[in-house]
Amino acid sequence: MSGACYDAVVVGGGPNGLAAAIELAAHDRSVLLVEAQGRLGGAVATEQLTLPGFHHDVFSSVYPAAIASPVFSALGLERHGLRWIQPALAMAHPLEGGRAAVLARDLEETVASLDALAPGDGARWGELVAPYLRRFPAVRDTMLGGFPPLAGVARLLAGLRLTGTLEFARLLLASAEGLAAELFRGDGAAWLFGAALHGDVPLDGAGSAISGFYLNLLGHAVGWPSPEGGAGRLADALAAQLAALGGAVRCGVAATALEASGGRVGGVRLGDGSRVETRIVVCDTTPHALVRLAGDALPAAYVRALARFRYGPATLKLDWALDGPIPWEAAAARRAGTVHVGGTAEEIRAAQRALAAGLLPRAPLLLLGQQSLADPTRAPAGKHTAWAYTHVPAELDAAAGVEAVEAQVERFAPGFRDRILARHVLVPSELERRDANLVRGDVGGGSYALDQLIFRPLPSLRPYATPLRGLFIGSASAFPGGGVHGVAGNAAARAALRAERAERVGRVLRPRRRASCPDSEVR
Repeated sequence: MSGACYDAVVVGGGPNGLAAAIELAAHDRSVLLVEAQGRLGGAVATEQLTLPGFHHDVFSSVYPAAIASPVFSALGLERHGLRWIQPALAMAHPLEGGRAAVLARDLEETVASLDALAPGDGARWGELVAPYLRRFPAVRDTMLGGFPPLAGVARLLAGLRLTGTLEFARLLLASAEGLAAELFRGDGAAWLFGAALHGDVPLDGAGSAISGFYLNLLGHAVGWPSPEGGAGRLADALAAQLAALGGAVRCGVAATALEASGGRVGGVRLGDGSRVETRIVVCDTTPHALVRLAGDALPAAYVRALARFRYGPATLKLDWALDGPIPWEAAAARRAGTVHVGGTAEEIRAAQRALAAGLLPRAPLLLLGQQSLADPTRAPAGKHTAWAYTHVPAELDAAAGVEAVEAQVERFAPGFRDRILARHVLVPSELERRDANLVRGDVGGGSYALDQLIFRPLPSLRPYATPLRGLFIGSASAFPGGGVHGVAGNAAARAALRAERAERVGRVLRPRRRASCPDSEVR
C-alpha cells in the first residue's frame, strides 16, 4: 500500500463515511475508505453479544432518519439485501395501571391514545402535526438536507406559506415544556418528553421541542423501522454499494496524520507505516479527531473554533437475551418496537434534575427496543432480544446503573427479570473504545444545544470545508447532526467535488476521470 494514490481518501467507515465514499465513487473518483475498526459501519453493527443465536444491535437500532434519508433512498440499497421491518407500533410510552400513549403510523390511532389520557390532547396533537405531515417532503428536505437547507425552506414556504413556515421556525426555538403546556392537559406531556430526550437539550431549553416534534412526525410519515436481521445489514448494504462502484476499503488500520503543503492536503499516513497520496480527504470523525489528524496544517483560529465543540451526555446501554417477550402491563407496549420507560412527566423531570446534579436517577428515563417482536430472525424460536439505554452521570457506578435500569423495566413489566437469560453491559468508556466517535459515551455526535444544532461543527456557511484545501468534515458532528442518514457525509463529498471543480476553472480541460496520480498507480 506504500505510495498508493487515490483521488480521495475517506477517514472513518460509519454511515457518513460510507455515504461520502459512495458519492465520490459515483462521480468517477478513485476512493479509498480507511476504518480503524475491523469492520465497516461505525455505530451501525450487529453482534451476538450475549448467547449464541441472539443478534443484538451493538449501538443504534431504530432508523426513522435512514428510511427518510434522501441520500439513502437514492441508492437502491434493497438490491443489496436491505429489508426494513416496521413494528406494529413505532413507540409506546407506558404508564402505571396498564395505560399507555402510542406513536403509530396512523395519526388517528395516535390521537385516540392521547385523547384516552385526557380528552382533547390527541386532537390538539393532530391539529399541530397534520399540516407538516401533508408536506413531509419539504420538512424532510429542511431537516435532512446539507447546510444551508435552502431547497427545503423554499419548499416549506411554497407549501405552508409564510405563516406556516414561521410557525415551524417557532417550533425550532421552542422548549419541550412550552410545547407540552400548549398541547396536553394529561400525561401526553410524558409522551412528548420521551421523544424530546432522544437529544440532550433540557426540557425547558430552546430547541428541545423540535426534537420531540420531528421524531414523532417521522413516526407518522415513515415509521420507526429497523433492518431485518439487525442494524449491521444497513452497513452491509452501504458497503456493497461502495464495492459496486469500485471503491476500495481498508479496515483495521487507522489514519494517523495528514500530509499537507502549500495550504492543501497531499496525503494520508496510516498506522501500519504506509502512506496514500491524495488531494481530497473527507473525515467521518469528531472535530477534535480531525484537528489531531491535521496537526499544525490548520490555522490556529479554526482550531480554537473547533475546540468549542461540545459533546452530549454519557450513555449506559444494556442488551438482554430473554426467555420470552417483555411482559408489559400495558398491552400497547407489547406491540411497539420502541418503548419509552419513564413514567409521568414529573417523574421524567425528576430524572433530568438528578442528571443535571451529577447523580444517577433512581427511576431513569429509558429508551428501550424490542426488535425481535417484529423480526424473529434476531433470536432463537420462542426467545427474544431487547436493549435499553439511558443517559448517566460522567462518574458511573455500573452495577448501580444496571440495577436502576432493570428495576425501571420491572416496574412497568412485572416478571421481566425472570425472563433474563443473559445480559451485556456497555458503559460509556466501552462505547468510546468500540467507536472513537462516541466520545465519553455520547451517542449523538455532539450536543444538540440550539447553537450547535444549527451551526455544526462551527458557525459557517460552508461547514463541511476546512481552511486546509482538500480537507472536509462529514460526520455526525456536522450539520444536520446525528441519526443514521448519511446526509453529512454526502454533503461533505459534494462540497469536495465543488471545490475540485472550482480549482479547475481557467485550466486546460482534462478527461473527466483524472486521478491525482497516473492511472497506472491507482490501487
